[in-house]
Amino acid sequence: MESTLTPQQIFRKRAAGEPLNEGESPQIRRHIINVTLDNSIGALNRVANLFCQRGFNLESVAVGKTDDTSLSRMTLVTAGTTRKVEQVLLQLENLVDTVEVDDVTDLEYVERELCLLKVRYTSKNRSEVMDILDIFKGRVVDITPETMTIEVTGPTKKINAFVGMMEPFGIDELHRSGRVAMRRALVHGG
Repeated sequence: MESTLTPQQIFRKRAAGEPLNEGESPQIRRHIINVTLDNSIGALNRVANLFCQRGFNLESVAVGKTDDTSLSRMTLVTAGTTRKVEQVLLQLENLVDTVEVDDVTDLEYVERELCLLKVRYTSKNRSEVMDILDIFKGRVVDITPETMTIEVTGPTKKINAFVGMMEPFGIDELHRSGRVAMRRALVHGG
C-alpha cells in the first residue's frame, strides 16, 4: 500500500503514528496533557468522560487549584496515536469549562510524582533500607517497630526504580499521586 501513497500522504501518516501498510499496527505514544479549567462542579468529570467516551485509558490524573482559585489544573497521562489524541484535544478545547489545553509531550517539561510507600524492615535490613532511601533522596514520614512509611518525589522513572528497590523488603502499601508536568520556562541547548 505504501507504493500507492504520495510522499505527502506517507509523511502525514508517519507523523500521526498511523500504519502505512495493511496489517501494521499504529504507533501508540504516551501523551502528557495539561488542562486548565474553571473550578466548577462537574468540570473535571466532563474532561475525564471525554477521554473515556473515546476509548482512552487515563493512566494518571492529577488535579489541583492554580494561583487563581477560580481555576484548576488537571494533568492527564494517556496513550494513543498522535492523530487520535489531537482530535480529543480539539474536542476538549470546545468544552465550556476549558480555559487552556497544552500537550507537553514533545516539549521540554519538568515532571514530578509523589510516592508514599509502606515497607517492612527488620533490625538486620534497616540500614540497607535507609541507604536506598538516602540514594533516592526520600524521607521517612511515619515509623512503627515493623514498618516505615517513606515519601519520595521525582520523575516517574525514579519512582519506578525506587519501588523496584523496595520490593525485596516487602511493600505493605503503595500510593502514587500521578504525574504533574509543567513546561520548562527556559530551554537550554535547543
